[in-house]
Amino acid sequence: MRIAVFGAGGVGGYFGGRLAQAGADVLFIARGKNLQALQKNGLKVDSINGDFIVQPIKAHDDPAVIGEVDVVLVSVKSWQIPEVAQSLGPLVGSDTIIVPLLNGIEAPAQFADALGAEHIVGGLCGLISYIVKPGYVCHAGADPFINFGELDNRVTERVKNLRDIFLNTIGVKATIPKDIQVAMWSKFLLIASWSGVGSVTRATVGEFLAVPQTRQLLTDAMQEIYNLAHALGVALPEDIVRKSVAFVDKLPPSVTASMQRDIMEGNRSELESQSGAVVRLGIKAGIETPINNFIYHSLLPQEFKNIDNSLDIAK
Repeated sequence: MRIAVFGAGGVGGYFGGRLAQAGADVLFIARGKNLQALQKNGLKVDSINGDFIVQPIKAHDDPAVIGEVDVVLVSVKSWQIPEVAQSLGPLVGSDTIIVPLLNGIEAPAQFADALGAEHIVGGLCGLISYIVKPGYVCHAGADPFINFGELDNRVTERVKNLRDIFLNTIGVKATIPKDIQVAMWSKFLLIASWSGVGSVTRATVGEFLAVPQTRQLLTDAMQEIYNLAHALGVALPEDIVRKSVAFVDKLPPSVTASMQRDIMEGNRSELESQSGAVVRLGIKAGIETPINNFIYHSLLPQEFKNIDNSLDIAK
């Protein structure tokens, strides 16, 4: 099975690296300094589950050089989806599956519109990781997991084959959920709320949880997403908000969400696909989301400024 990893950052670098470490035929698609470092020095991963290096490594910037593959793991920022979807064509054969590993909830539909619904499966993952420098990823916390499944919840050979490959890796738990929509929305409820509250407060997890008012803000944001999911026919469990807050409570108190870090560092963020998605889908479903509306609109001026700055730098 040939597996292409589109985006060799904290997520793609870790999961793709573990697959390559286990002997899978993995091809990384990267750009710029990250690509140069991968081609020259291989991929270095520091992990709480054991450090490792993949060298030599197969890394390119042109999907046409790679050609058709069996699986594409996509781990880019959600705002890059339109560009990435257009560039995936050379990788996609008649039986190729595309697994989005993004923080938003709309990625499968976006890729389906561009490449055909028959190629798309639902996916999500979890770990605390980041790029130390080009070609060097650090997995700093949480036990890494990856979940994927057909959007209609059929257990097909293609998803079972991908799961079996992951079962041979070290430091990855791979699962085919009974309901992939519930799994994706469960993560979305967690990450969109955490990202939003962290971004508005500019505080670490430990800092905003220690203040009763902002702790309640997190809980209320989660409750709105729970209500939205049920309105859209996604049967999230009744205790999901309590369990999600408990999960955040167990995180290292110094951590921040990636959306928050991007906003604070002046980079374009995933605001539109997280808080913005809650607002858009809430309007569509007729569900009020005042907390997420407040978070989204409060962060928009900074997001617009960061986008404008990034466009100026690119010129």
